[in-house]
Amino acid sequence: MTDTIHHTLKTVFGFHQFRSPQQEVIERVVAGEDVFLVMPTGGGKSLCYQIPALHRDGIAIVVSPLIALMKDQVDALLANGVRAACFNSSLSPDEARRVSRQMVSNELDLLYVAPERLMQPDFLERLATLKLALFAIDEAHCISQWGHDFRPDYTQLGKVRPLFPGVPMVAMTATADPETRKDIIRQLGIEQARVYVAGFDRPNITYTVMPKQKPFAQLGAFLSNRRDEAGIVYALSRKRVDQVAERLRAAGFAAAAYHAGLPDAERRRVQDAFRRDDLRIVVATVAFGMGIDKPNIRYVVHYDMPKSVESYYQETGRAGRDGLPSEALMLFGMGDVMTARKLVENSDNAERVRIELQKLNAMVAYAEALTCRRRALLAYFGDQREQDCDNCDICNDPPQRFDASELARKALSCVYRVGERFGARHVIDVLRGAKGQRIMDLRHNELSTYGIGAELSSVEWDNVFRQLIHLGYLVQDFTRFGALGLSPAARPVLKGEVQVTLGLPRDVAKVEEKTRRKSGAGEGAHRALFEELRSVRKQIADAASVPPFVVFSDATLVEMAKSRPSDEQELLSVTGVGEHKLRKYGAQFLAAINEYRLRTVPGGDIGSLSLTLSDTQRDTFNLYQQGLSLQELALRRGLKDLTIVSHLEELLAAGLDIDLRRFVEADKIPLIEARLEKMGAVGLTPLKDGLPESISYTDIRLVRGAWGKGKAM
Repeated sequence: MTDTIHHTLKTVFGFHQFRSPQQEVIERVVAGEDVFLVMPTGGGKSLCYQIPALHRDGIAIVVSPLIALMKDQVDALLANGVRAACFNSSLSPDEARRVSRQMVSNELDLLYVAPERLMQPDFLERLATLKLALFAIDEAHCISQWGHDFRPDYTQLGKVRPLFPGVPMVAMTATADPETRKDIIRQLGIEQARVYVAGFDRPNITYTVMPKQKPFAQLGAFLSNRRDEAGIVYALSRKRVDQVAERLRAAGFAAAAYHAGLPDAERRRVQDAFRRDDLRIVVATVAFGMGIDKPNIRYVVHYDMPKSVESYYQETGRAGRDGLPSEALMLFGMGDVMTARKLVENSDNAERVRIELQKLNAMVAYAEALTCRRRALLAYFGDQREQDCDNCDICNDPPQRFDASELARKALSCVYRVGERFGARHVIDVLRGAKGQRIMDLRHNELSTYGIGAELSSVEWDNVFRQLIHLGYLVQDFTRFGALGLSPAARPVLKGEVQVTLGLPRDVAKVEEKTRRKSGAGEGAHRALFEELRSVRKQIADAASVPPFVVFSDATLVEMAKSRPSDEQELLSVTGVGEHKLRKYGAQFLAAINEYRLRTVPGGDIGSLSLTLSDTQRDTFNLYQQGLSLQELALRRGLKDLTIVSHLEELLAAGLDIDLRRFVEADKIPLIEARLEKMGAVGLTPLKDGLPESISYTDIRLVRGAWGKGKAM
């Protein structure tokens, strides 16, 4: 079985190896066992039912919550040559009849349906007449009231197991704490399922939380460096979404609003434009995102704090599904907590309110934390890590600690003096000696604490109060509009018996600069080719009326730009290129790469290529100077041999001092040179056809790089 599923992985989906625990999950499902899988977004959950569907008899039924998500996944499967369709309310009568015929005629490997469609009696009766390969329940957390995105339609899925007891079921989610996992398994009736938790880490995402000061200005500064990248900006209310989208458009950004209050046609237009890379920024409520299977979202911004850590993780997880560096920015202010709490408490279900308040408190604790974001996030899901991540705002710019005992006493005293009846904004105004009418009316200008904190700005006092709340010295009463009160822990501080250590506000500019250095789809000389390949992909996608990522992901294009394959065999070695896509798109991408090469290697004008080498090429050259072999270079760099060969070819072409004979046997060099003189700058295959079998493609590439530069002597 192992060899056959590996063959499918490569030839159909274009991947060279499984991620943990994909292979074991696939083998279990192929063998007919139930599986419950928790795997981060972008971790490859879909392969865990798509490959078994191709190795079991019958049709696989995939339950998915949103029509747009079904369509994206079906488009991607069709692009890989897999027989797939969706059956939902968006189909015309003719299309629905066509899919029905395909179902009964054994012309489908996978059929995507919404939960309400699956549970219709006539549809279940039809399924009972068919050979079923498996049931796959995507976004399985929707079945649980403990989950952050509970959907009543999902609760009916518990009836599937008794109706089809012999059909294996695989349930999947990216976000489920231990309590939610137990609830999902119980409700689906798969108590015997093998449970796999692949971890929750998304190492390619940089997590940042900024104090919300001038939110639109902060958002604009963040987006101004990312105009060519796709992203989502989340806000909690429709009104806020509309306002932010309108201001972004006025500032020259390609942005659109998306929320449930818009007409269906407008929402479809925005979603399609975003999927097709015709729209860069979507400003949305949480209604947007679950239905998006777009892997090249480079950032997610939370303009307002989400209501739970699960929501935050799920929404930030929509960035960087292709594995390339991506960013998650949250703007956090004390007012966010009150807004979120009002939304939570707007329910008649007391148990639901209790659960969501617990989750909200955990979200606030995350936003206030001064420790590694990733460790805090993973710890929430029970995934404990011993090392900091070096890829969040706290790690990039650790907060400096200082003795804040005197400031804490001033803050706590002022809260006490105003009668523990006011929120932080009013208390800060009193501390700073503000002369507002309300302060005068309340005679708070006569308090002993009036003006004793004038040395700090409002923003600096905001930072102090947030930390005092987080550390448990102050409590907020949300039934009284966030009024601050003293906790029992405050008394020793007021008496001077306890030292209070706080963190200084971090240098946001420094965090931003470090984040930008880690981000980006390509660098140096690779970036130009990456952009050309992206243009080719867009033309192909538009002609086929599919999103660009259905053709190839950004990650695949980056690998093409770095390795610069010369023929079909080399292109097939690029991750994400399967045999079907090679036949369908290979010629156009090879033509673009070869055309680019002709402009930048001998036979074209290399000009100042040596001055535009990327950092990764320079790293390879530095290691070459240490005397490493090709295989040692690949091992040290953590790259494929093919990528190192591409680096060496470009370094040779740029005229750097590389001894070709360290990599190519001396007697082969003149044979390859003679062939180059005869054939000129053509692809590798025509060159190799006239050379002895002992001469490899690597030999040809390296000699070709040196050809015409006097290096192959």
